[in-house]
Amino acid sequence: MKMNKLNPLRRQLVSALIGAAAFGVAATPAIAADKYPNKPVTIIVPFSAGGTTDILARIVGVKLGETLGETVIIDNRPGAGGNIGAAMVAKAKPDGYTLLMGTVGTHAINQTLYPKLNFDPIKDFAPLTRVANLPNLLVVHPSVPAKNVQELIAYAKANPGKLNFGSSGNGSSIHLSGELFKNMTGIDMQHVPYKGSAPAVTDLLGGQISMMFDNMPSAIQHVKSGKLRPLAVTTAKRSPALPNVPTIAESGVKGYEATSWFGLLAPAGTPPAIINRLNADLVKILAMPDVKKQMAEQGAEAYSETPAAFAGFIKSETAKWAKVVKASGAVVD
Repeated sequence: MKMNKLNPLRRQLVSALIGAAAFGVAATPAIAADKYPNKPVTIIVPFSAGGTTDILARIVGVKLGETLGETVIIDNRPGAGGNIGAAMVAKAKPDGYTLLMGTVGTHAINQTLYPKLNFDPIKDFAPLTRVANLPNLLVVHPSVPAKNVQELIAYAKANPGKLNFGSSGNGSSIHLSGELFKNMTGIDMQHVPYKGSAPAVTDLLGGQISMMFDNMPSAIQHVKSGKLRPLAVTTAKRSPALPNVPTIAESGVKGYEATSWFGLLAPAGTPPAIINRLNADLVKILAMPDVKKQMAEQGAEAYSETPAAFAGFIKSETAKWAKVVKASGAVVD
């Protein structure tokens, strides 16, 4: 009889304990987000110091540190086309303290270019926002008898195989910008890969190669000095850095667009509250006049979006560049 009287009390006690435990589990991400951050945040840059990815990460990192009230560390982990650094972040603890400055290479091109990739660029990451778009610039050596894109196409068709274009390596955005141009115009030109953009530009200046779809920061100085002739930019709209240079699309190659883009990502599983906090802070940072100015000096355009929009963009870019990589035949073991 006494046991029967106690049963309802026991049931209430058990129910209370279960409810408290459930509340504790559900509240953990929120509590973690409320306390975030309470230690330095690291941005992994999967390329060497001094390059465009590194420069942009440092511009954003300084402001993010000020906004978060914690130190933001830039950690360069180059190698394998950005895959070494990207894999580190994919496998990092999803707590908002390890981020990646991803690129069109790490998150759109490499999935097709590297058959043995040891991470999934889509499933293993939580996108925060794109931070910058950067045009490539179609430049030719002055000896090439073309003053615009249509003249270049006409010359290439009249002289199949005579033109060659340099790049910073197989599968780079510079290489694939050229392959996309070949596919869309039907011209025959040879690809010459180099170990980096700098030696390719050196040979272009010397006339050893005919043309290049180079990143704006390394090409613009030679355009301004008159050593290289600019024909077009690869983005959908003109670059403020060279407003008189048309886009390839408006030069007659309808639908052409190849953008070198950069964006911040966290490991998959990072609490939504932390993702939203970082996105909100980054949106504010990327709207700051001094940040826009610093990026413009690199030929880049500051850009922000929602995590969902960035995730959708990555998927569309992956599909787009998969076709170009397969058409080019480029593969890196």
